[in-house]
Amino acid sequence: MSAHFEIASPLPGATFGAILRLGRSIADSLPYGLPQALAEAGGLLLIPGLHEIAGKPELLVRLSRLFGPEIEDYRTLLTGRNMVHSTVPEIFMVTNMVSGARPPPRRPEPPLAPDGRFPVQYPQRKGWHTDQSYRRPPPDISLFFAANPVARERGQTIFANGTLAYEALPDELKARVEGLEGLHAQPGTGRSREAAVAGTTPRAFAAHERSQRQPVVRTHPVTGKRALYLCESGQMDWFDGPFVGLQPGPQGDGAKLLDALMTHYTRPEFVYVHEWTEGDVLVWDNRCLVHTATWYDADKEQRMMWRTTVRGNPGANYAGEAKSWIAKEQGATV
Repeated sequence: MSAHFEIASPLPGATFGAILRLGRSIADSLPYGLPQALAEAGGLLLIPGLHEIAGKPELLVRLSRLFGPEIEDYRTLLTGRNMVHSTVPEIFMVTNMVSGARPPPRRPEPPLAPDGRFPVQYPQRKGWHTDQSYRRPPPDISLFFAANPVARERGQTIFANGTLAYEALPDELKARVEGLEGLHAQPGTGRSREAAVAGTTPRAFAAHERSQRQPVVRTHPVTGKRALYLCESGQMDWFDGPFVGLQPGPQGDGAKLLDALMTHYTRPEFVYVHEWTEGDVLVWDNRCLVHTATWYDADKEQRMMWRTTVRGNPGANYAGEAKSWIAKEQGATV
């Protein structure tokens, strides 16, 4: 416990994470010790009741700065301006309330797991990813604010813990992933599993959009713990990957390994399902967690969530690297 907050762990129904309740308004003073609390909680913090952010969105950016030196400015990315907050460009809007917004995920089929429970495990539950893994260096932390969530039991966000999953890997799989690299692709470049299965030709893309290698096992720069670091169908390169040095494509040896790893990674004992309440802020560590979203009825419900992305401490493997997603001047070597 701190003079600035109270903390309780783990999160309900999970084996990791923590609920952190602040003792004062973040408009008055920012709490100390949140990065340490995030690390001790296994990479996931729920901070409920931050309704003041809705009226002062810049407070979300101030809170984000506690977790790292650089907050993403979404005006500089390949992001539609309609999805960027009109007055705070560090906020990306995850919503169906603007034209051209991405639709919510599909409902799983079948809608329930074999035990009759809410499905979380891949491949029944799809969309698992870690934010912007298709960039080097990848980001550290994301913050997500519920400005206008949909009703509970829809529009959840689900998290899986890569540290716990790695620790529980069978020895044979641990040996296979040691030193292995995944090839992560930017959504929209036509290199998804679905595109590969359909036999479509990926579009030509610029050098700064290229798929990026990432270690499948990543050592956390703060905790020193090892964690699985990979995504599934939409954010891996299924033409030249998903893994470097293994048979590529959706039917190859690389695909079989990815399916085995993601099925293990998202086992229920490594997962937390968050039911959103207005004013919630979730803080998660992309270096050791994956997450996915769930269905809601976008024809009948409106949803507005705000996300910030924090960079600055990806680990020693990325020391000195230029940002892969920044276009170099014409004629420069890429």
